[in-house]
Amino acid sequence: MPKNNEPNESNTETPNHHIPLPTLSRAARKGEATEDEKLLACVDPSQAGFRHTDPWRVWRIAGEFVEGFDALADICQAVTIFGSARTLPNDPMYAAAVEVARLLGEAGFAIITGGGPGIMEAGNRGARLAGTKSIGLNIELPFEQSLNPYVDIAIDFRYFFARKTMFLKYAQAFVVFPGGFGTVDELFESLTLIQTGKVKNFPVILFNSAYWQPLLNWIQGPMLSEGKISPEDLDLMLVSDSPADVRDIIVRSMEDPSWREQQEEGARQTTKQVLQAGHAGVQQPYIPA
Repeated sequence: MPKNNEPNESNTETPNHHIPLPTLSRAARKGEATEDEKLLACVDPSQAGFRHTDPWRVWRIAGEFVEGFDALADICQAVTIFGSARTLPNDPMYAAAVEVARLLGEAGFAIITGGGPGIMEAGNRGARLAGTKSIGLNIELPFEQSLNPYVDIAIDFRYFFARKTMFLKYAQAFVVFPGGFGTVDELFESLTLIQTGKVKNFPVILFNSAYWQPLLNWIQGPMLSEGKISPEDLDLMLVSDSPADVRDIIVRSMEDPSWREQQEEGARQTTKQVLQAGHAGVQQPYIPA
């Protein structure tokens, strides 16, 4: 439940302590590989023990899904916020993320983040200010880490794909703040799921147009001009510089599902046509470089 000792909204200072996560630091402390590393590593078939290791790992993976589904079963309306863990509290994007989360929380949405520092901390902090559920989904990494102090519901994951499922399954939208590889990974994965019809009526909002414009230029340039995407795919992303605008977009998508679904449908239909043409044996002519 939200705490009553949250600092005043105007106070930009952040507690100088984070919550240690011994379970997610086990690999770092022992100098061992993380579970993701072990899963993705190629095992020498001559080592007969692998037949016992991999099947057992499947049960561990299933356990992570069960734990996540159980902990979040009553979350029916939420927004996931992504962004850099390196964003400092004095960065304007930190304050913007706090405000976005606060406005969404007051509109009735729970807030989901990766549970770490930076934009993740700002999102959980805004949720705490709004008195809504503040959820942090942390991941085991090969170094010491901690949970930010604004998380009320914390779930630890060993496997990225289980964590990714929870980010998406319980959210009605993604808000993507400036970030690095992990942030962009989540962005493009969500766009792929919408494009292929796995997810519908799902706003993906890029916050801070100045930061994202170079990426958008590349998408609208080489990626589009070379036929790697269609013009309709560009409708899958929304861009905003206003926390209130972000809230209004997401609220509208909930109140009028057909509004966003119609914007997404063009990309889905074009993707369907491309895939069906390929299955029918229609080949594009090869043009040598």
